Amino acid sequence: MSVGRVSVGRPTVGAMPTAPSVQPTSAVQPTFEAFDDAATPLSEVTFVVVDLETTGGSPDTCGITEIGAVRVRGGEILGELQTLVDPGTPVPAMIATLTGITTSMVRGAPTIAEVLPTFLEFARGAVLVAHNAPFDVGFLRAAAARSGHAWPAPPVVDTVALARRALTRDEVPNNKLATLAGFFRASTTPVHRALDDARATVDVLHGLLDRLGVLGVTTLEDLATASDPVPPARRQRRHLADGLPDAPGVYQFVDGGGEVLYVGTSTNIRTRVRSYFTAAETRRRMTEMVMLAERVVPVVCGTVLEARVRELRLIAEHRPRYNRRSRFPERQPWVRLTVEPFPRLSVVREVGGPGGPGGATHIGPFGSRATAQLAVEALHEAFALRRCTGRLPLVPSPRASACALAGMGRCGAPCTGAQGPDDYAVVASKVRAALLGDPEPVVAAHARRIAGLVTEERFEEAAAVRDRLEAFLRGAARAQRSRRLAAIPQLVAARRADTGGWEVVVVRHGRLCATATTPPRTDPRSTIEALVATAEQVEPPDLPAGRAHPEEIDLVLAWLEDEGVRLVDVGPGWACPVRGAEAYRVRGASPAVVAVAAGRAEDAAGTSTA
Repeated sequence: MSVGRVSVGRPTVGAMPTAPSVQPTSAVQPTFEAFDDAATPLSEVTFVVVDLETTGGSPDTCGITEIGAVRVRGGEILGELQTLVDPGTPVPAMIATLTGITTSMVRGAPTIAEVLPTFLEFARGAVLVAHNAPFDVGFLRAAAARSGHAWPAPPVVDTVALARRALTRDEVPNNKLATLAGFFRASTTPVHRALDDARATVDVLHGLLDRLGVLGVTTLEDLATASDPVPPARRQRRHLADGLPDAPGVYQFVDGGGEVLYVGTSTNIRTRVRSYFTAAETRRRMTEMVMLAERVVPVVCGTVLEARVRELRLIAEHRPRYNRRSRFPERQPWVRLTVEPFPRLSVVREVGGPGGPGGATHIGPFGSRATAQLAVEALHEAFALRRCTGRLPLVPSPRASACALAGMGRCGAPCTGAQGPDDYAVVASKVRAALLGDPEPVVAAHARRIAGLVTEERFEEAAAVRDRLEAFLRGAARAQRSRRLAAIPQLVAARRADTGGWEVVVVRHGRLCATATTPPRTDPRSTIEALVATAEQVEPPDLPAGRAHPEEIDLVLAWLEDEGVRLVDVGPGWACPVRGAEAYRVRGASPAVVAVAAGRAEDAAGTSTA
């Protein structure tokens, strides 16, 4: 298939300029969408190599005087375009000396507004190539904006950047077009005229592609990253992405011994994996990881939610050494109000265990033990709860003595019998209510403390109090959110998929047990029934923990709370306390936190409700 040559007559002095004309052709021009397939071999890619002559270096203040372009595919020239352009201003003497284009030559030539539609049609569906592409593309984009034409934003290749990658200083002293044209023995010598320079750039492009082919640059996607400063050893491992699906899911980098090194997720597995071999990946540990990997195992998923959940589960299962997130979910701490005659607060690693059964109260999990300890300190700030760690008997020892906190009024001293079980139970019940329901006493106590510190301009101490309050509210809100999902034996929900069907999920005690996408324009009820019948069976958990990784519960909750989700089937308990910790969150913080951050002591002092 060939494309008819596009030509524009070059006017002479005193002659009327000819308008752009296109010879008829039967070729079907590809659209830009044709290049969405990133694996297009370079032999099948259509390039339009363009060169401009201008009145200066700035597209904001200077104009185009000449356009030259060559359309080429698979080494065959399909067409050429050349025209002088009236810039609307005189051509500077220095530019006229350099290019040979004078003011008299461009006077009466077509304006860029008249020429640009012809050029855009000539370049339609092609990858744009230029030597020092930011210069030429910058002028074309500015001209399109001034003339009211939409710039199609085609893929752009810069032969200067490719030359820096493919050639060494020992081969060429610089990357000027004349130097490269001489090195590759171009058939046309660049002379600062647009079409001649474009023809020379075509030969330079072909020479560079031959050089880069040795480095594995064989597709359009390869070319997009060919100029990246990536070590050859890492770039050559891109073959690990060969054959991976262009689909959402999870990918696992595996070494020669079968060890899973890293687990990730993406909406396009192949594209994401290939990015690890480009300059886009700058993490040192990832560079080390890809050099150890021998293969990539994909897991295609039907929905993004499924992919993210599978990623979490695979990380928890394999504990890849190059994953830093969620490798040890069992280590996430909780804050527990223990079950004993005189309950106390403690930081634990699991909801079950000593002090857990029989009505123990928990909030969390927290990201670290330090954050959990901040939440404990926030509760001690609001309630006169004992802080000693030992278990106290109902009958105190005659030798027991009160600690300093009792003398400060911060503890009722149940260790000495000064506070009996019934009186202490009242305090413990208030703590339990703040953990499970309304945290207003904790918020009010901290708001008063913060207000006082701000008034005294003790801002660092106020920030510390703020951090304790925020840690408590986050942990309490997370527990309340998790509890409502973990307590439900089965929840079925659906939302519209981008394909027109429905994304359906089945969740049991907080665990994603099944998911599917129904075909468009079909009744989803049969799919839902089959999904429920085949979904994973899950045993009831120790609340507030669910039968899933805490981050999995967070992912499922975020999906369920997304706009457009419909609850198909849900059991009792799908609710949070009206005045629970979640109601106090403002972008993840309490009103007191926000008030202190803004320096409003009076607002912080008065903050006691959501």
